[in-house]
Amino acid sequence: MRRALALADRAAAAGDVPVGAVVVGPDGTVLGEGWNVREAQGDPTGHAEVVALRAAAAASGSWRLEGCDLVVTMEPCPMCAGALVLARVARVVLGAWDPKLGACGSVWDVPRDRRVTHRVEVVGGVLEDECGEVVRRFFAGHRG
Repeated sequence: MRRALALADRAAAAGDVPVGAVVVGPDGTVLGEGWNVREAQGDPTGHAEVVALRAAAAASGSWRLEGCDLVVTMEPCPMCAGALVLARVARVVLGAWDPKLGACGSVWDVPRDRRVTHRVEVVGGVLEDECGEVVRRFFAGHRG
């Protein structure tokens, strides 16, 4: 999670919501990492989780990321939660919950929905206060 927090700082430096994500392989190696690049790249799918999943798929040579964990500073949105399911990620470890758009247990629960083809374990609240503070601080500077 500490690495994901460092990546979130890159997003903030580029003027994007500070979210960072790391994909860890079954053996503990980092396969991919990402941060929000929506503003920098003008890409609505440029969420940290999607960027990290793409990097991990490229590194592993397969879109199937079975046995991998995705560590992310903020609860994934519906798009990202769907991507986790489709990539066959084993577990998502998240920092702060997102009461507005969270899709891993807060507003929706896509990864554990009984109708999905692959269920993802959800572990939440890891360094929750620290991860939440990064986002609160970002938005405090953008509202006023």
